[in-house]
Amino acid sequence: MYPVRRQINRHASRLRRERTDAENAFWQAARNRQIDGFKFRFQHSIGPYLADFACLEAMLIVEIDGGQHDAVVDAVRTAFLEGQGFRVLRFWNNEVLSNLDGVVVVVRAALAGH
Repeated sequence: MYPVRRQINRHASRLRRERTDAENAFWQAARNRQIDGFKFRFQHSIGPYLADFACLEAMLIVEIDGGQHDAVVDAVRTAFLEGQGFRVLRFWNNEVLSNLDGVVVVVRAALAGH
């Protein structure tokens, strides 16, 4: 099992600076413990991967996917993260942008079950 720790790397720093509109919308809703007091980290390193949003306390990852995502690659990534004990929620960019409140409801339900 890979240790879960905050690592600073150039790729994560670039992704934080160049976040998508959907990532920014979710981050504005989740940052500063706005979702039921749970802390989320943005572009957090877990093993060889960067999780879009990670709540370490609840072992929950929220991934926000755009059109560039590959189902096979995402399945391998999700299997790895689940193998580390995380639950992974995936949302499309357009879901976040058109129904942020609904996305937050799903995340709240997952957090309640941690």
